[in-house]
Amino acid sequence: MPSSVKALGQARPPGASMAPQAHCCSPAAVQRRLPILAWLPDYSLQWLKMDFIAGLSVGLTVIPQALAYAEVAGLPPQYGLYSAFTGCFVYFFLGTSRDVTLGPTAIMSLLVSFYTFHEPAYAVLLAFLSGCIQLAMGFLRLGFLLDFISCPIIKGFTSAATITIGFGQIKNLLGLQDIPRQFLLQVYQTFRKVGETRVGDAVLGLVCMVLLLVLKLMRDHVPPVHPEMPPGVRLSHGLVWTATTARNALVVSFAALVAYSFEVTGYQPFILTGKTTEGLPPVRIPPFSVTTANGTVSFTEMVQDMGVGLAVVPLVGLLESIAVAKSFASQNNYRIDANQELLAIGLTNVLGSLVSSYPVTGSFGRTAVNAQSGVCTPAGGLVTGVLVLLSLDYLTSLFCYIPKSALAAVIITAVAPLFDTRIFGTLWRVKRLDLLPLCLTFLLCFWEVQYGILAGTLVSVLILLHSVARPKMQVSEGPVLVLQPASGLHFPAVEALREAFLTRALEASPPRCAVLECTHICSIDYTVVLGLEELVGDFHRHGVSLAFVGLQVPVLRVLLSADLKGVQYFSTLEEAEKYLRQEPGTQPYNVSEDSVPEHKIALLKA
Repeated sequence: MPSSVKALGQARPPGASMAPQAHCCSPAAVQRRLPILAWLPDYSLQWLKMDFIAGLSVGLTVIPQALAYAEVAGLPPQYGLYSAFTGCFVYFFLGTSRDVTLGPTAIMSLLVSFYTFHEPAYAVLLAFLSGCIQLAMGFLRLGFLLDFISCPIIKGFTSAATITIGFGQIKNLLGLQDIPRQFLLQVYQTFRKVGETRVGDAVLGLVCMVLLLVLKLMRDHVPPVHPEMPPGVRLSHGLVWTATTARNALVVSFAALVAYSFEVTGYQPFILTGKTTEGLPPVRIPPFSVTTANGTVSFTEMVQDMGVGLAVVPLVGLLESIAVAKSFASQNNYRIDANQELLAIGLTNVLGSLVSSYPVTGSFGRTAVNAQSGVCTPAGGLVTGVLVLLSLDYLTSLFCYIPKSALAAVIITAVAPLFDTRIFGTLWRVKRLDLLPLCLTFLLCFWEVQYGILAGTLVSVLILLHSVARPKMQVSEGPVLVLQPASGLHFPAVEALREAFLTRALEASPPRCAVLECTHICSIDYTVVLGLEELVGDFHRHGVSLAFVGLQVPVLRVLLSADLKGVQYFSTLEEAEKYLRQEPGTQPYNVSEDSVPEHKIALLKA
């Protein structure tokens, strides 16, 4: 990593030095909402050089990817480019990660194809509404809701999306036509029509895939440049690094040149992308109605048509982007502000809808290119955005010669690394129960994405609630039963706790005293208080005692407020067992303010 990047990480990376409880008008609060103010005063020529190189590298990556992802979304190619530049400029001001790049991604494009019926008007409106939802979540600081989507759910959805996207490009790779987009029908029709493969498309597509893989392997194995290397060696390293980083642009350009050569001869063996609308997109408000052959579809009807996509798309967009940001922040030793990221993504989608963008999010692949290129600040995105705008203004007339098989090769090689084959074995070793939401999400996403995510989330929440309602308890048998909840005590667990004491202590012959070890119980509510009161009464009626050990200050405060009678507690387990065995010299504390130890009283009054 260049020294300049390390300097930024040590001095003030975006989002790392913002006071979380600053006054709304203080400089720290303004800096929190405009992270650019944290790093712009320290900006240097060295950072400018590194940001320019990184922005150029990402730009050469995003242009061919944007054209390809528009195909995944079922939209004309120019819509991929329309979606690729707004995030660069918005994130320059609002982003808290120096590495993240916002733009079209494979997974987001797949969701757009599901919920917008391949209609550009629906896709643009979905970007606007998704942005509004994301902005609202950011302002209301609801980023914590994303924590309820567990890693197995994300892995299951991502793996299913990878297969769906990758297999969906087989038709373009082989030159097959009239293949439906529904996944199961697509699989059936692809195998059914495999005999209709166009040789030209198949050969070119496979050649492009091989070239992309070879260039990627070269990129991964290029040794780092050292200052002591001869100038010629450093130059050759730089050329190899540039070629392998811009491999998508190089391969697509090669394929377009081959297709153009055939076009000149009057014979075209490839299916081409076709005419792309030239020039920059017009700035206009999103379409709140659309006119079709059957009449006008109102805004309300469009919203109803998109249905749960209005929840799935913004949610997945936030998950993908924040996961990318957290991953690279952890690798490069800086912090991000999740709620600020919500604002950045939301504003990107809202403003992007004014220039005909479909919903975007953080891209893992392009963020990796950005980080590996030595980016220092979000200013690298400005170079990427300008490059996309220049391509729209000057190169769109040439995009019509790009073969669809070449774009299919770009998509397949881009999404293949998203399939995590190791996660199944990892979960089998770590916690097999987590395979349930993973597999459920994975399988149902082939039917409908929203059902997969919903079912996986529901199962994960049920697993979480079961652990709360039935916590594991450590039990020590003997003359005095000692029971210790291993993970806190919440109201759904009261009945399980009472049942444990009844079966192990009160139904024994004869009944025996017991101790509730409360070291891991940090808070209780009124339902727990009532349950403890009933439990103390059960022990009293059987002529034995229940003692409490290790009561935390918040728990003591609740018990004092509830004026619970008959509760006896001790500072240590040894004292409790000695008292319950009726050995002399030990007396319990009762739950009243007069009997609370002095150090506890000080904490309670603090």
